[in-house]
This record gives sequence, structure tokens and C-alpha cells, in this order.
Amino acid sequence: MATNKKDFKPFIAADKIVPEFTFTSIFLGIILAIVFGAANAYLGLRVGMTVSASIPAAVISMGIIRLILKKESILENNLVQTIGSAGESVAAGAIFTLPAIFLWAGEGLVETPTLIEIFLISLVGGLLGVLFMIPLRKALIVEEHGVLPYPEGTACAEVLLAGEEGGAKASTVFAGLGVAAGYKFVSDGLNVFPSSVESEISGYKGSMIGMDILPALLGVGYICGPKISGYMLSGGILGWFVLMPLISLFGGDVVIFPAEDPISILDPWGLWGSYVRYIGAGAVAAGGILSLIKSLPLIIKTFSHAMKSFSKAGGNSDIRTEQDLHMPTILGCIAIIAVAIWLLPVFPVTLLGAIIIVLFGFFFATVSSRMVGLVGSSNNPVSGMAIATLLIATTLLKVTGINGADGMVGAIAIGSIICIVAAIAGDTSQDLKTGFLLGATPKKQQIGEIIGVFVSAVTIGGVLYLLNEAWGFGSKEILAPQASMMKMIVEGVMNAELPWTLIFAGVGIAILIEVLGVPVLPFAVGLYLPLGLSTGIMVGGLVRLYIDKKKNISEEERKDSTERGILYTSGLIAGEGLVGVLLAIFAVIKFADKETLADKIGVVGNSFNIGQIGGIIIFALLTLSLVYVIVGKKRNS
Repeated sequence: MATNKKDFKPFIAADKIVPEFTFTSIFLGIILAIVFGAANAYLGLRVGMTVSASIPAAVISMGIIRLILKKESILENNLVQTIGSAGESVAAGAIFTLPAIFLWAGEGLVETPTLIEIFLISLVGGLLGVLFMIPLRKALIVEEHGVLPYPEGTACAEVLLAGEEGGAKASTVFAGLGVAAGYKFVSDGLNVFPSSVESEISGYKGSMIGMDILPALLGVGYICGPKISGYMLSGGILGWFVLMPLISLFGGDVVIFPAEDPISILDPWGLWGSYVRYIGAGAVAAGGILSLIKSLPLIIKTFSHAMKSFSKAGGNSDIRTEQDLHMPTILGCIAIIAVAIWLLPVFPVTLLGAIIIVLFGFFFATVSSRMVGLVGSSNNPVSGMAIATLLIATTLLKVTGINGADGMVGAIAIGSIICIVAAIAGDTSQDLKTGFLLGATPKKQQIGEIIGVFVSAVTIGGVLYLLNEAWGFGSKEILAPQASMMKMIVEGVMNAELPWTLIFAGVGIAILIEVLGVPVLPFAVGLYLPLGLSTGIMVGGLVRLYIDKKKNISEEERKDSTERGILYTSGLIAGEGLVGVLLAIFAVIKFADKETLADKIGVVGNSFNIGQIGGIIIFALLTLSLVYVIVGKKRNS
């Protein structure tokens, strides 16, 4: 592909008309938006991380459209991944904040948010993210082609251009999905083996070694790579092998807030929940803010470019590949959304407050859109943006007299909008980059983004209700780590009822790690999460390290092997997420005799269990299946 914008020619010429915005592409896109949205919601609530759905959605689309429907249209496949990834991004933004309201509802402070409220918050954030990105397309995607690489968008285009391999690649994704689905059902459904193994260390009170042996963690570790996985594990080691034993050693029989029992009787989970979790939250918050501060020069430059681009985006073109949604339509929709934020009771703000939310959203959307072009979506400081927004929003609400429970819910609603705006703006820019390289019609892609946003906004509330009803947010099964941290931040500003010494200790650790030159956020997340999650992720990281360092293979073979692994692990993540949602349905549906569907079909209390050793063996076999997919011979379609 030419990197000079003057020499660049898309794969599909502007004067060529091929199927793109069809019933097939819309229907498949909607299905994948629901599937990957639900899977990523489960993954994010379980382990605190999400992954992009663009490439697996594109590969699945190619497999279905080419092999089953016998159709040939790269632009149809592109629209499918556009809709599917938009749904995943809205879900990712929503789950990092909205479960905080469910947690307060469980404490009796507020009412559980209704499906309509969740829908409105998700829809407003998603629409603003898409609408703000559209006027930036020409400046960021077209004018800076060759300057802003947009790594995920470019990679997705390369996958779509390699369409002749679509069948083999799709089968790799489906294989991972099927393996993970069966694994998850046997483990957490039939309880044949535990999904978590752990053991306290005799003679080293307060410490514990453990691993969550889950397909999704293997997948996340492989996709993130050995460095990020290693940083996370380092944070977990500090918490579970240094801080917790020291707390146990020096605490004795003293009761120290926020715990209600003497430290001497707390087991490792009690020490983590009462103390280390707050230290980790302080480190994560500091890491998010530090990433934002380090990005300030780029943010200022980005915002300057964005303001200039608005003046260039007024007209529209007759050339198919240059057609955007019309600016009057965009501005009119933004104005309607601002009025809706002002009038709807779910957003406790005045008209000025609604305008401020829109301005904040525009600022973070422009920042996100350009930053993902430079450093990729995985390095986009969305958490820092969300934390900064929550701190400002909570403070302003408190100063203006909206405090207590109403103020806390309002702050989370505002923070949710901004978090979703940043996530969907980054995703939209990557998708439009893919479309630019392929020769897609921007206007049709933008409508596809809106469809994906709407579908995910409709479904995410049901997923949140289902998972909360089945296991409860904050439980060992569904930790909801980001939302728990956002809850702490809002409570700390609104009520000043937090163990600030522990939180500032976490801030100090984050600054120390930054000074040492280690990326703060992955280390802080490892400190904040239970150790078992980090060890499970590290296994996937080690598999990725193996292929990255493998000798006696060409770079082309290494690239192919890495890609096969990414497709397989994307399937692992999706498969576990979908079965996790299915098991939640089993646990929630009740009959007249008060038994759940899980009880009826025997998906609980299975007497046959192979124990922790058996679980480790099964997880080792799962890991070997990933290695086999990576090193096995490339299959032909």
C-alpha cells in the first residue's frame, strides 16, 4: 500500500460500485455486535480487560459470506466488522463504569438502574463518539495517510485483502470458540474441574499462590504479549508476596479500617479485599492520570489539528470514497443529544452542564481518534480520561449542591458517556482507516457505526442485569474491577470515606514504577487484580514469547504463526464469554418450584470432579492446543 497520500489508490476504485450496505452485511454485523459485545462484557467484568473484535469479526464474515453464501465482496465484509466492532466498543465503555450503580444498589443506597437508563447512557455516549469522529475523517485518515498508521485499522485491512484465506482463518476462529465453549461448560457448568486453583503458602502467612485456568486469560495473555503480561504479574507479586505478608506480620490482632476484623484472622482473600485492593486502586488511578499527563503535548497538538479539520469538513463530495454524512445533519444530531442530556432525568445537569458534557466529549473524542492512529487502541489512555472526568464531574456536582447518592449516580452517568465516547471514537477512526484503504464508502460505514452503537445500547443492559443477577458484581466470579475503582473514586470525592492512606500508598508505588521506566498501568492493574488472573494471563504471554523468539523460521512464517494464534485466542475469548452469559441464564431462570434451569439440567453440584490437579492438566492441554495451532502447518482454504 502506498504511504504517500498523492500516490495512494484504494483496493476498490472510487468509480467502481460493489455490494456494501446490504441486508447480509447489516444482519451479520448486528449478530456479531451482539455476540462480541456480550463476550467482551463478560471478559471485562471478569478480568478487567477487553480486546478488539475487528479482525475476528472480519474473518468470521469472510468465512460466512465467501464459503456459505458463495458471495464475493470485500466491502460487505468490511461493513460487517464495522458494525460488529462498534457494538464491542460500546459494551467495553459501559462495563467499566455502569456496574458501579449496581454495586450501590446492592448496598441499598440507590435504585438499580433501569434498562431504559442504561440504554440512554450507552446510546448518548456511542452516538456522540461516532458523530464527533466524522468531521475529523478527512484530516486524520485522508490528509495524514502515511503519518498516522492506525495499526489495528491497517491490520484489519490486510486481513480482508487476504480474503482468499478467509475459509482457513475463519475455521481457526471457530475452532477456538468451540474449544473454549466446551472447556467453560465442563468447568463452570458441570463443575468437572475448578476454573481457579490456589494454595496458601505454609510458613509465609498472608501469601497465596494461585491461577485462574480460563481460556479467556490464555487468549488475553497471548494477544497482549509477554511484556504486558509480565508487568501485570509483577504487580500481582508485589501485592500477594510482599504487601500482604507484611500486613499480616505487622498487623497482629489490630483492627485497621476498612477491615472490621483483626488482621490476624484474615485469610489472603480478606487481606486483599480489605487493604491491597485499595492500594491497587490508588496505583491504577495514578497510572491513568500519569498516562494522560504524558500525553498532554500530543493531546494539545491533536486538539489543534481537530479544530482546523472542522473548517475543512463543511462540504461533501460526489466521489463515492469521499462522501461523509452531511455536516448539518451531524450538528443537528449533536444539538438534539445535548438537549436530551439536559431534559432527561438520568443526567442530573442543567443546560450549561449538558453543553459542558458535549464539549468534554468532543475533546476526548478528538484526542482518542488521533492517539489511536499513532499508538494503537491498546495504548489509548481511556482509563485516564474516565478518571479525570469522574473527578471533575463529582466535584462540580458536589459544589452545585447535587451530592449524596444522586450526585454519585449522576457522576457515573456522566463518566460513562465520556468513557463510551472515547472508546467508540477510537474504534470508529480505526474502522474508517480500514475503509479508506479498501475503498469503502465512508457514509455507509458511518451509518454502520450508528447501527452497531444502537444494537449494543439495546443489549448491554440485559447483559449487565443477567450477570449481576447470576453472580453479583464485585463477587469472585464477576469482579467488575474498573467499575469498583470508579465507585471508590466517586465515593472518595463525594463522601471522603475512603482509606486514603492505602490509596496514596498506591499512588506512591505508581510514581516509583514510573520513575523506574516501567509502564505503570499494566503493573498497577496487576496489583489491583487477584493474583490468579495475572498468572493465567502470563501463561498466554509465555506462549507468545515462544513464537516471538523461535529460531529457524522466516519472518513471514513468524507473522503467519502469530496471526493464527491471535485468531485462535480471539475465538477462545469469545467462546468463554458466550458460555459465561449462557451459564448466567441457566442460573437466573427459575421455575414454579423455585429451582433454576441450572438445577433442572444438573449444571450445578456435579459429584464427579477431578480436582485442582486435574484442572491444571486440562489447562495445560488447552495451552498445548494453542501451541499446536501456532506451529502447525498452514492450512489451505
